[in-house]
Amino acid sequence: MNKVNLIQDIDELLDRYCDGCFLKKQLREDHGKAAAHKFCIDGCTVGEQLRFLGTELNKIGH
Repeated sequence: MNKVNLIQDIDELLDRYCDGCFLKKQLREDHGKAAAHKFCIDGCTVGEQLRFLGTELNKIGH
């Protein structure tokens, strides 16, 4: 994959699943921004995919 395709895939995931995510919104209200962010990074399958794409993007950048 090239850099542009990776960035497009990341944007698509964020637009499709993260923008307006009810779970993120609820966690943020109940437990704060840091807890919601931690869940998105560590507990969400979309976050897992975003981490993978970010790793691939870093490989291309170096």
